[in-house]
Amino acid sequence: MQFDPGLLLLSLAPIFVLTVAWEAWYWHGKRPMYSWRDTLSNASLALMHQGADALVLWLFVKTVYTWCYQHGLKAIPDAWWSVPLLFLLQDFLYYWFHRASHRIRWMWASHVVHHSSERLNFSTAFRQSLTYPISGMWVFWIPLAWIGFTPDWVILCVGLSLAYQFFVHTQAVGKLGWVEKLFNTPSHHRVHHARNPQYIDRNYAGILIIWDKLFGSFVEETEAPVYGIVRQIDSHNPLRLTFHEWGDMLRDTVHDRDPRHLWMPPEWRESPTPGPQARSGAASG
Repeated sequence: MQFDPGLLLLSLAPIFVLTVAWEAWYWHGKRPMYSWRDTLSNASLALMHQGADALVLWLFVKTVYTWCYQHGLKAIPDAWWSVPLLFLLQDFLYYWFHRASHRIRWMWASHVVHHSSERLNFSTAFRQSLTYPISGMWVFWIPLAWIGFTPDWVILCVGLSLAYQFFVHTQAVGKLGWVEKLFNTPSHHRVHHARNPQYIDRNYAGILIIWDKLFGSFVEETEAPVYGIVRQIDSHNPLRLTFHEWGDMLRDTVHDRDPRHLWMPPEWRESPTPGPQARSGAASG
């Protein structure tokens, strides 16, 4: 592959920026969908995330995928159907990565950044954490290399999935008829970003919504979503947005002398006893 797949999202940046500009123009004078502080915060977080992601990808992650591919099963032939198979398997694994990112606090410490805005627009898709390499997003794609997909194809497929997901971060698009039955859409993803009690921790889909329907996490958009996280951070400082949950998690672990804070759900600490909780600590996103 001549094109470096790790640069896919960066190469699409002009399209993303133009889409944000169009949406801001579309809503101007209608509804206050954008604010300069929120949008600049999202852009800063995107730059921090891209820098960390590129560094870790080139120094470490691609080496891990290459080792797994070279020592793995080599079970995927060079055939036309391997491409749709890779798409399907990566989307399946993305669902479980995303679900884990809401239900394991170590992973939520990274993912909470994406959910912490009380607005939802295309620029919200830029709102990512530079700590994803620490929380382990890259681990979920190891099986793809192990069974025989080349590292470049794995990285490209992940990038294409994330590029698709940029376009579901909007309130400018209503429901899309039959498309809603198969694919993640703006309507489905508005539910995911909402903190309404019935919407929290729902609709984890990357591209295909079928995984949510199969595994019981699907909810239809019925009432107007209220965006953000339950314990709102109320800051536009990119560093505070990036590290606040890591600090809270480590303080809870030390204070309670209980390492389970690292892997239990985000709201576990707010329960009277360890176990099922009222889901008040997490947010959708």
